[in-house]
Amino acid sequence: MSDFDDINERGLVLVGCGRMGGAMLKGWLARGLEPGAVTVIDPKLAPEWQDRGLRVNETLPEDPAVMVLAVKPQMMAEALGHVPHLPRTLVISVAAGTTIATFEETFADAPIVRVMPNTPAAIGQGISALVGNARATEADLALAETLMRAVGRVVRLTDEDQMDAVTALSGSGPAYVFHMIETMAAAGRAQGLPDDLAMELARMTVAGAGALAIDADEDPAVLRQNVTSPGGTTAAGLGVLMDADHGLPPLMVRTVAAAADRGRELGKGAK
Repeated sequence: MSDFDDINERGLVLVGCGRMGGAMLKGWLARGLEPGAVTVIDPKLAPEWQDRGLRVNETLPEDPAVMVLAVKPQMMAEALGHVPHLPRTLVISVAAGTTIATFEETFADAPIVRVMPNTPAAIGQGISALVGNARATEADLALAETLMRAVGRVVRLTDEDQMDAVTALSGSGPAYVFHMIETMAAAGRAQGLPDDLAMELARMTVAGAGALAIDADEDPAVLRQNVTSPGGTTAAGLGVLMDADHGLPPLMVRTVAAAADRGRELGKGAK
């Protein structure tokens, strides 16, 4: 018995099949979702998805089990204008900034789950946070979790108000880490390392430290302390990085706050 039995029977509609939509679809198909059960609505569908047995830009099933909205927030209003009323269909959105209330204007009687994944989902290493509306049952939330586990880990929120903070931390967070790799490589070059070597060292240091943080039983603070010898090189570097006034802690607080504030602005604009 597959987790996708009901979906394979009733169908799944994927609106938007770009990077995130494509990553999810790849994960679903690998875990037992039948290509013929999937209707993809995307006028600019990438060639890699052609001739895969999917229903592409065809008439929607009468009663699909799930509709996943994976278009960019600025394209959501247009997408919703072409979606029929489907009261028994679980609606899942992975669009940043678009609130559940906005979707309830189109899907008045439907269970709705809002999800915030992040780009490591493309390699099955994402983290997704989800929250449902009042009509979303435990079964609906469990189905949403099953779908999102195809691209990584899943956590549930207790309130939609937490979504802006989630977006700012884990949704936008990969970009912060990528920039950290850039700046670490630049700092290495400033100390005389060749460009390629500096970038390789920076990439693998961040990737390895992240993997260790997940795999180890210790808190990240303990892992940091394990690397730091009193009076050593790491302690000297951390003295700059951990400065309470000018180091990473206050900078990261401002960074996440700015992203969360922008998410709230987008949410207001989408209502």
